Amino acid sequence: MKRNPLTVGTHQRGRSLLLVLALLLALGAAGGAFAWYKFFREEPQPEWITNDPDMRFKYGSIGAERDAGIPYWIFYVLPRVFPDLLPGPGGYASFGVVWEEGQELPAGFSKKVVGFPRVANNCASCHVASYRTAPDAAPVFVPTGPNHTLNLWAFFRFLVDCAKDPRFNADNLMAEIRLVTDLSFIDRVIYRFLIIPITKKRLLEREQQFAWLYRTDFPPWGRGRDDAMNLTKYFMIRWPMDDSLGPTDMPSIWNLGKYKPEQGMRMNFAGDSHDPYSVIIDSALGLLGAPPKNNDEFLGQVRWIQDYVSAKRAPKYPFPIDAEKAARGKAVFDATCAACHASARTGTVVPLAEVGTSRDRIDTWNEKAAREANKVVRDMGIERPGLVEAPLTGYVAAFLDGIWLRAPYLHNGSVPTLQDLLEPPSRRPTVFWRGYDVYDPVKVGFITSGAEAERIGTRHDTSAKGGGNEGHAFGTDLPPADKEALLEYLKTL
Repeated sequence: MKRNPLTVGTHQRGRSLLLVLALLLALGAAGGAFAWYKFFREEPQPEWITNDPDMRFKYGSIGAERDAGIPYWIFYVLPRVFPDLLPGPGGYASFGVVWEEGQELPAGFSKKVVGFPRVANNCASCHVASYRTAPDAAPVFVPTGPNHTLNLWAFFRFLVDCAKDPRFNADNLMAEIRLVTDLSFIDRVIYRFLIIPITKKRLLEREQQFAWLYRTDFPPWGRGRDDAMNLTKYFMIRWPMDDSLGPTDMPSIWNLGKYKPEQGMRMNFAGDSHDPYSVIIDSALGLLGAPPKNNDEFLGQVRWIQDYVSAKRAPKYPFPIDAEKAARGKAVFDATCAACHASARTGTVVPLAEVGTSRDRIDTWNEKAAREANKVVRDMGIERPGLVEAPLTGYVAAFLDGIWLRAPYLHNGSVPTLQDLLEPPSRRPTVFWRGYDVYDPVKVGFITSGAEAERIGTRHDTSAKGGGNEGHAFGTDLPPADKEALLEYLKTL
């Protein structure tokens, strides 16, 4: 029996089409798998990070690599390509980052593979303190302490300035990358034609949000300070730039469990947040630069951080203490300081008229900003008590645990030492240098003058916007002997 040639042709064409379709599907699946592997797969961090709480806090990922991360090899070579854009010699060390001996990255910088290795920040960037007991001593690192050496203002500008520079191109970056690693052919192609152009584009997108850092009528923040609420305004709720500037000291975050919102306590310097959980969420979202990929995973990280910082305690003073003098100082403290700093008032907002310090920080934020920021977070599907939807009226009466390591003092870091804080505002230093890490046990704070402090630090001028040292005149009229005794007692907290 003869077969119909038309039928045979139709069957053959059908089989051919099926084969072509199967091939296309196979190629599509292979392409998808390749794209997933090269750009989206996530590898866990090593156990030396994840199994040690201190290491996890200092180097652990909170998920910021996905959207805010910088490709590792670009991050690695930026100081080599743009040394003239750094604040000084030494690569990333010139920003005053806390860098432990033997570590690949500074504390607060996490490295994780999301398709390819990326670098991002975590909470430790601003919350690991360092000090030296003498110029020739090794540094001591304190997780959850304030990073008084970090020049965050300069770091933000460096990333944007690099991206704006015509030298930020595939030829220049790949030439430097080839000197330090041997990428595969495929990875070289990906870096040249995708990763480098996309990184440049994303960094340039930050330029408008960082515009207020380039205003010539605003002073630099200086080492150990950031302008937290303006960062929230311009990054979270995308407000247009205004004329406010409110840099504040990096705070310590040890023992956050001491804050009791149910007793009327507030968080942040001006009491603009309800509780530690909210503060950690908002800070972490700022680092992520985008909504979390997975809310449950993100909030799990937040709860881990909250448990960690709640369990941490302030470090002990590292120098000898005169016990007899400290005992006399406690009586002075009880009579002079305890009403705000060791009472039911501690952790609550003290009216600005009473404390008398600079109002610049208060003027960076308002009730409308709080409502809009809370809405942004709710729209992500995240519930938290959040930011206080009320006008700011003053500053929180601080707990004083570990006060010896929290220099400079006042909310804006405008008074270099505790000894200076016990002087009337008119006799406090008007110019000093922030960010030198050698400790001064006599004045109780860091050394802020002299050749090394000036070489390493940034100049703080109390006449500049956001830098005023007025107010907090409590204890300034004490006799010299009482001031000495009080300082000795404060070392014990």
